[in-house]
Amino acid sequence: MLWSPAPGFAAACLLLFLLMGCDRPADKLTFLSTDITGSDFGADFRLTDHTVKVRTLADFKGKVVVLFFGYTHCPDVCPITLAEMAAVMKKLGLDAEKVQVLFLTIDPERDTPDPLRTYVPSFHPSFLGLHGDAEATARVAKEFKVFYQKQPRSRPDQYTMDHSAGTYVFDTFGRIRLFVAYGRGADVFAHDIRMLLSSSPRTYDN
Repeated sequence: MLWSPAPGFAAACLLLFLLMGCDRPADKLTFLSTDITGSDFGADFRLTDHTVKVRTLADFKGKVVVLFFGYTHCPDVCPITLAEMAAVMKKLGLDAEKVQVLFLTIDPERDTPDPLRTYVPSFHPSFLGLHGDAEATARVAKEFKVFYQKQPRSRPDQYTMDHSAGTYVFDTFGRIRLFVAYGRGADVFAHDIRMLLSSSPRTYDN
């Protein structure tokens, strides 16, 4: 007589098999922001930081990089985003040492290293301001699909800049991973950055 397992036993074995599978959903990262892993843009940049040091993404390998495009005369979106990132650093605690926030100016005419050096670290001492000439700025903005445009005012030096307001996040290997829409809040950033920091290399693969 052949042995036939009880239905309950068979179901338990099937459940155990599924839980042990290497492609189970638990291996898939679930972010609160928009996952853009594998995108064919935002590969790199070459700009000068506010300490007048030339920077590329490779300089920050091993850290999660948060990149935001803005300008120091911005009345709302830029200071709000930088203040939000300062709150994120506080939420991350010791993990904040593994994060680099970069503020890339889209107003190279006014945002030379001196004003960037005063403005950007005022939100957090580790934040870096990035600057390039008009040509380099346009090239990097195109690479990251960022829109910006000068809006003249009555006085030539009082113009404002319309610009994209989202933020990009790179993993510790320098690969673009996330787009965070403006206004999502510090909790969203902190949650997703923690996921990138705690994930094994295998979960980075598409």
